[in-house]
Amino acid sequence: MLDIKLIRERPELVRASLTNRHSDFDLDNLLLLDARRRALITDTEKLQAERKASSRRIGELQKAGEDAVELIRETRELGEKIKTLEKELRETEEQFNALMLEIPNIPHETVPIGPDEDSNHVEREWGRKPGFDFEIRDHVELGMLLGIIDMERAAKVAGARFAFMTGLGARLERALINFMLDLHTREHGYTEILPPFINSAEALTGTGQLPKFEEDLFKLTDGRGLYLCPTAEVPVTNYFAGEILDGDKLPIAFAAFTPCFRSEAGSYGKDTRGLIRVHQFNKVELVRFCRREESYEQLEKLTSDAEEVLKRLELPYRVVTLCTGDLGFGAGKTYDLEVWIPSQGRHREISSCSNYESFQARRAGIRYRPAQGQKAVFAHTLNGSGLAIGRTIVAILENNQQRDGSVIVPEALAPYLDGIEIIKPES
Repeated sequence: MLDIKLIRERPELVRASLTNRHSDFDLDNLLLLDARRRALITDTEKLQAERKASSRRIGELQKAGEDAVELIRETRELGEKIKTLEKELRETEEQFNALMLEIPNIPHETVPIGPDEDSNHVEREWGRKPGFDFEIRDHVELGMLLGIIDMERAAKVAGARFAFMTGLGARLERALINFMLDLHTREHGYTEILPPFINSAEALTGTGQLPKFEEDLFKLTDGRGLYLCPTAEVPVTNYFAGEILDGDKLPIAFAAFTPCFRSEAGSYGKDTRGLIRVHQFNKVELVRFCRREESYEQLEKLTSDAEEVLKRLELPYRVVTLCTGDLGFGAGKTYDLEVWIPSQGRHREISSCSNYESFQARRAGIRYRPAQGQKAVFAHTLNGSGLAIGRTIVAILENNQQRDGSVIVPEALAPYLDGIEIIKPES
């Protein structure tokens, strides 16, 4: 959520942001509602003050034994006017608050301006793309050949876009989760946290998934307004919702494993094959809370931490800065980590590392006190995948495949797989 004072004082900045984002948000309507809301507040407070003064005068007249009938009538009329204004104020504030939840964040000045992903900027590349002297297989073929991925049987159980990971596939999934958590907690300074896998509407509103992206969520049907967790970003960011943090203890960094559930409503027909885009996947998420002045330094740290996973797994990747037209709703700036997928001959996103600045903190009420006795201000929040497990498995299988369909296990994972160095096809 943006600061309404910023919107009032610098509407041209917000308009430019909306234009660069190719957003159709109606800023004029928001400003009109804000002006009407403030006028109603002023008018209501004025009438309330008049009623209070009249009530005091009525008491004085009655105490003196004088006639107060006319003043009582006028005071009752004031009460009716106040009720009418209060009703209009409530309705106006509801409309205003709803619009405030729909306006996207303002991109940072370093974000490239452009309409879509073609305008994203490649910052750097790492690793060497593998060369093959045989016809390569994609991860679905490899998974079936190795007996570690079964999507056909998953479809019987849950429908399309689900998978069974079996045997060494299940162990590989678990190994990656443990490897990532160990790396981030032992070497990168994160505190491990295991959050609830069901989230409230308030928590989803706090991080920006609601109301804008409700169609991408799985909502429970018991009437309590709860949703399956779409990403650990939601529960972990809301860990401090409504709290005032000690500025001396910032930054705070959490690493969390969760399964993630997404309806993928906006991706009909995209990546229907395999593990690239599924309804349920595991992920290790990185979340950071920090002071306002250090958040872009923290974004570089967060991105570097996610990159280190790919380096340890020896997977070729690149870092891309998203342009204004491709930037997420709540992000001020985002780096995408894109891993090389041989079967597609292209890089695919495996992590988005974003600085939300105060956008989420303002929605969730997360503040900190810069120093003792100072006024609390909104914190800056950041998050990124460290990494998405399913896409990591895709990259490992495809980049490390051999002519016979076997797959070499990255050396970093060997301790988590009892020293297994290669996954071989089923005989």
